[in-house]
Amino acid sequence: MARIIIEPGRIERQYWRDLWHYRELFYVLAWRDISVRYKQTAIGIIWAILQPLLATIIFTVIFGKLAKIPPGGVPYPLLVMAGMLPWQFFSTSLTGSSQSLVANSNLISKVYFPRMIIPAGAVITALVDFLITFVLLLILMLWYQFIPTWRFIVIPLLIIMAFLAALGPGLLLTALNVKYRDFRYIIPFIVQIGTYVSPVGFPSSAVPDQWRWLYSLNPMVGVIDGFRWALLDGRGGFMFSSFLVSLSVTVFFALLGVWYFRKTEKTFADVI
Repeated sequence: MARIIIEPGRIERQYWRDLWHYRELFYVLAWRDISVRYKQTAIGIIWAILQPLLATIIFTVIFGKLAKIPPGGVPYPLLVMAGMLPWQFFSTSLTGSSQSLVANSNLISKVYFPRMIIPAGAVITALVDFLITFVLLLILMLWYQFIPTWRFIVIPLLIIMAFLAALGPGLLLTALNVKYRDFRYIIPFIVQIGTYVSPVGFPSSAVPDQWRWLYSLNPMVGVIDGFRWALLDGRGGFMFSSFLVSLSVTVFFALLGVWYFRKTEKTFADVI
């Protein structure tokens, strides 16, 4: 039988040990969310491909054909898909994690486990969709004869950055959502606005230089530009200084999300 030792002054260290101890629960919850996502659907997993594909077509028509924004030497559909891929992962992760505690209120009020497992599991569900859509992007790259170079090796690091960019605000919002249910209306609005203030349908090179630092406060700017840099042979408007700004904001919100989540976690079972 596993033993839990309570040591004075070491509660925080014990909490992170508990996260590892309850890893099987994390796997179960993640698999449950994945299976429920496609349960009783007519086309099942095809939804993971259909959504970004239709969005890519719409953005290509609006920004590429009507607005005629220069794609920076890249076929516009490929530019959009390379931006849509990390954005879809971020938006799905943020939406799922921010609503995860309320959706699992019965579980939270009955047994003890580190509550951080629940929003983290919601992000894993989005990662499955990401991997499926990534195959579609690779097919599109072959169609346009874009062969990945050595830059491809940084993709795992960019996925981790996207994970943190979603998990940090997700932890913050899900903790706030437990006490203030108004946030369930705010979250879809944030995601909708974020689609247009992130370089999904256009390259970051279209943003004037004097606004670039403010624009880079959006953590997804660094992630999307990084993906395009890694996949499209260094094209797409990547700037290292902007990437550092986005990375700094990502780390800040990740730490803020963990801090606020841990601060309010002990009250979840009473409030929810």
